[in-house]
Amino acid sequence: MDKAVEVYGLILAGGESRRMGHDKAVIDYHGIPQILWAYELLQRHLPKVYLSVRAEQEGEPVRASLPQIHDKGITSGPLDGIVSAMQTHPRVAWLVIACDLPWLDDAGIEHLLSERAPTAMASAFVSVHHPGLPEPLCAIWEPASRSVVDEAIAIDRRCPRKILINTDTRLVEQLDPRSMDNINHPEELQQIRKQK
Repeated sequence: MDKAVEVYGLILAGGESRRMGHDKAVIDYHGIPQILWAYELLQRHLPKVYLSVRAEQEGEPVRASLPQIHDKGITSGPLDGIVSAMQTHPRVAWLVIACDLPWLDDAGIEHLLSERAPTAMASAFVSVHHPGLPEPLCAIWEPASRSVVDEAIAIDRRCPRKILINTDTRLVEQLDPRSMDNINHPEELQQIRKQK
């Protein structure tokens, strides 16, 4: 693969937000719902951007306004969103982000794209919370990684990080150590509200 392979964006917005207790994808950190903010962020850098959602979320008002790829039920969790996107558009690379990364910004996206290694299976930020390990939910998954994902699903391995650990993944240092901090619990959300 080379840089001629286009990169599309995928925002993983199909979770149930059990820990938060309400839909974290529509929390307002920047004056608009988070998935709309993330969509606009990726749209500034990529030719096409989609939300990854479960079919029953299709009509939720914010999600309904954006292009969607429905989880196909091939596996579960974030990996189902990733493989469903790969099946829908198999000839592109996918810059996949979680919906709940309020500190990810243009500089971070530009940095990951500029450090992309198209001949690797994927390019991912290095985790600051798990040193030396990839951040799978802010990563570029190349078309060739589909075979690795399919093999993982065949043996019921569903953890995107473990897949990236066990394949040829280019690790990219984060510019901002906060950029991969996600918000999963009400207490974390309250703390952010106090900081504003």
